[in-house]
Amino acid sequence: MNRFLGHMTNRIDAKGRVSVPAQFRLIVQSAGHTELYALRSLHLPALDVGGPELLTRFDKKLESEDPFAETADDMSFYLHADGGFLKLDADGRITVTDFLREHTGISTDVTFAGANTHFQMWQPDQFEAHRKTVRARLAEKRRLEAN
Repeated sequence: MNRFLGHMTNRIDAKGRVSVPAQFRLIVQSAGHTELYALRSLHLPALDVGGPELLTRFDKKLESEDPFAETADDMSFYLHADGGFLKLDADGRITVTDFLREHTGISTDVTFAGANTHFQMWQPDQFEAHRKTVRARLAEKRRLEAN
């Protein structure tokens, strides 16, 4: 399995660490990564998280932009100043820093959600609300297309 699938909620321990789910950790560790790149989503109260190849993918998109254009500056700022690396400890845990908490509202628990090539980190209630919204949108789209 080389895709991030499913979701799981883990509790933050007394030292401020949370375990990355075993199935996600297996993908990360099999790629030889000891740290993860995290980026605050532009449209969701979640972090997009993956190996360094996630940053590389975004950097390639940035390379296609005119380096003198404001869009290139904005993208570079977003990717490099508003993103960061999360270190995995030997037990597959990451420290839940203010960087994670500020954007997501995470406090005591973290929901990890698969997103194919990467995963997301959510405050559990926010995740459930988003999941409900997505399902409703897709059900409505299906209903409209069936008519």
